[in-house]
Formats: sequence, structure tokens, C-alpha cells
Amino acid sequence: MPSKLSCPGFAFQAALLVVLTLGTPMAGAAAAPLPGGPAMTLDQCLGFAMENNHRRPSSALSVQIAEAQYRQSKAGYWPQVGLDAGFQRRDEAPDFLFPASSFALPGQTVTIPNLGTLQTPPQTLSVPAQDVKLMSRDTASASLNATLLLWDGGMRRGLGEQAKGAVDLARAEQRRTDLEIQDSVTRMYYGAVLARQLNQVGLDTLARMEATLALTEAMYKEGSGKVRKTDFLANKVMVETIRAAVATLEKNELMAQAALANTMGLNWQASVSPAAREIPYAPCPGDLDQLVGTAYRFSLDWEKLEAGLRAMEGAETTARSGDYPRLAMTVDLYQYWNGYDAGLMTSRNKEGWTLGIGLKIPVFSGNLVRNQVREARARVEKTREDQILLKEGIGLMVKDTLFGLNASQKALVASEAAMKAAEENRDLNTRAYESELVDTQDVIKAQLLESLMAAQYFKNRFDHAVLESQLTLIIGTEVWKKLKVAP
Repeated sequence: MPSKLSCPGFAFQAALLVVLTLGTPMAGAAAAPLPGGPAMTLDQCLGFAMENNHRRPSSALSVQIAEAQYRQSKAGYWPQVGLDAGFQRRDEAPDFLFPASSFALPGQTVTIPNLGTLQTPPQTLSVPAQDVKLMSRDTASASLNATLLLWDGGMRRGLGEQAKGAVDLARAEQRRTDLEIQDSVTRMYYGAVLARQLNQVGLDTLARMEATLALTEAMYKEGSGKVRKTDFLANKVMVETIRAAVATLEKNELMAQAALANTMGLNWQASVSPAAREIPYAPCPGDLDQLVGTAYRFSLDWEKLEAGLRAMEGAETTARSGDYPRLAMTVDLYQYWNGYDAGLMTSRNKEGWTLGIGLKIPVFSGNLVRNQVREARARVEKTREDQILLKEGIGLMVKDTLFGLNASQKALVASEAAMKAAEENRDLNTRAYESELVDTQDVIKAQLLESLMAAQYFKNRFDHAVLESQLTLIIGTEVWKKLKVAP
């Protein structure tokens, strides 16, 4: 009976080595091995990431900026009150110059009792120029003024709608940031679990292959004739090849832990080990297909678009207000301090108040307002069209993810059955090999097949968990939790 390894067997083994070496998501070069980090659960990793990831403070500050802008838009509904104070010193005291003048007096006859009659001739009187001081050189003043906008044609309401839309947009972006952090940490966490499982598969495979190698060596040295030295050498080549692959898997596990720590907000020197021994799996709810038509309502992308639409509608309202008059009321209280008590600085003029009503009516602006309204309206209509496209796009994304979940569930069930069958097949071939009932090629292939099916099973569980995380990113955490607990 031939005992050498055939070419199809080598191709099969090479495929397994590729899976063992590159199956983990974090395969890559490393300058030096990293020590294993502290064990943490997924919830602990998520909590730590929410506290230390640098993207969250940035999104929180964006919300604070938008909220401050919204409060600024509300300031227009309140009276604008200001206090002005000042001191002035003139080079000279201001004055008012009455010019010189003259006027004529006609002659008059005046009768004086007991004295007779007095006759005055016509004459002209001259009044010299008079320099009147109005105030002293130094003047201090203070005034309290208030302006209340009574009517603005909807300008303040439009500005408020724009600012409120910006707040909703920033909050939706903040929630998206949290979901993205959660998605990244979840992927890296389960990736680290998968890397550990693949490393363990490699170690188990290496241990079984080493045992088979020792058995092969003993059998060919006994000279039974069924097992030859070529079988031993081929087996040894495969053992050493797997040993090299295991070294790469160990590196991948360490790099996966380092990547998890980096996603949580730790520095490049840190490392975190997942406490979970396996990736959890639960079948998807049976009514998930009903979610496809309404998933856009739970999507943060949809929420952001609606917030932007409200802001654009507010901009249109603000633009329309340019054609309407503005009505405002003003109140002023004033006080002057001046060392002069005559001229303009009498007690009546030094203090007082004024009350006024102002009206501003736009007459012609070169069609500026009309075109601003057209622009704002066009932006609103464009956003509504984008909303239709987004609705369809989100539905397709959810549908694609759901199809992927259904496919991964089927693949997971199949790979689990294949893994159990491969384990039983390996056990039977190993016992048969000890009795020299099968060839060396058969037992090696059975061992590699078991490892391949185990790696494929673990990879399918990882893919299913990643798809669940992706669906959570699309529709939100709370919606997905409700769906998972639905009967």
C-alpha cells in the first residue's frame, strides 16, 4: 500500500496553514512580542473606552458649541440693554456767540406831570457781540439704553430653527461616535478572542502532530514495512511547518490584544486580554425582515439628515424675513456731570430719559432677498430628495446585513457539524493508525481536517458577531437589544 503523501494532500495542508496564519483579523508584522495584558470583559472594555477614547470629548464639545449657538439665537427675544459711560475733556469750554446787532428807536414825546413835556429825538442802539459759555471743559456721562425688537418678519424664529437643527445634528453625531467606538471595541475584542482560539487550535494541532510523528518514528523503526522513513520525514516537515505557523498565531494574538487596548484609548505599549473564552452566539429574531422597511427611522444617518432639513427650513424662514419690516422700541436713561450750571448744563438738561419707536421698511435690494429665498428653498428640496435616496440606501444596508446574518447562521450550523464530524474522524483514524490499519497520509489529513474545521467554525462565530455589531451601528443599540429579547 503506498504511504507517501500525494499532491492533493499537500494542497490541502497548505490551505490549512493559510487559514491558521491569516485567519485572525490582526495578522501583521511585529518588531517584538508584547506581554499579555490584564483580562477584561467586553462590558469593562466598552466602559473604559467610553471614558478614555479621545473621540468622545471632541463630539461632546461639538454638542456644547451647537447648544451655545442655539441659546444665542434666543437672545433676540430679550431686550438688549447696554450701559455707556465716559469722560471728556475739551481743549476749551464750548460757547455760543451771539453776533453784534443794532436797532433804531424813533423819537418820542413824553409828558411828565408838573414838569411839562419832554421830547426825545430818533436814535440807534447797538448791541455788541456776546460770547455765552455752554458748559465747562470736563464732562462725565452715563447712559442706560434698551432696545426691544417687536416684529422681525420671522427672522428670529428662522435663526432658532437653524440652531436647533444644528444641536440635533451634533447630538446625533455624538451618538454615532459612541456607536462607532462600541462597534470598534466589539470587533477588536472578538478579534482577540478569535486570535486566541486560532492560536489554541494551532497548539493543539502541533501537539497531535508531534504525537503522530513520535508514533510514526517508532512504527517505521520497528520495520513492519507499512510505515517508511519517507512517511516519517514528510510528517516531520509538516510538524515543523505547523510549528512556524503557531509562532505567527502567537504573535497575532498578542497584536490583537494590543489593538484592543489602542481602540480603548490606551497607548501603544498597553495590552488587554479578553476574559471571554469564546465568542457568544444567539440566533437572530425571526421577525428581523420586518425591520428592513422601517430601519431608517432608527438610523442615526436618517436622524442627522432630518436635523439638517430642519436647519435648512429655518434658513428659508430667515431669508423670507428680509422682505418684511422690522419694528423696535428704544428706551434711554442718561446723566451728565459737569461743573457748569448754566448754558446747556442746567439741572433740567443734565438728566432725563427718552422713549422711541423705530420702524425699518425694506424697499428695494436688487432682488437679493428673493434669490436668497430661492436658494434656501432649493436646498430644502434637494435635501428632501436625498432623504428618499437615504431611506432606500439604509433599507438596502440593513437588508444586506440581515442576509449576511442568515447566511452566517447557516454556515455556523454547518461548520459546527463538520467540526464534530472531523473530530470523530480524527479519533477513528488515530486509533486505526496505531493498529496500522490506515496510512500515515490518512491520519495526517484527518488531524489537519479537524483543525481546519475548528478554525472555520470559530471564524464563522466571529463573522456573525461582527455582523450583529454592524447592524447595531446602523439601527442603534437600544433597538437591537429590544429585537434580541423579542419573543
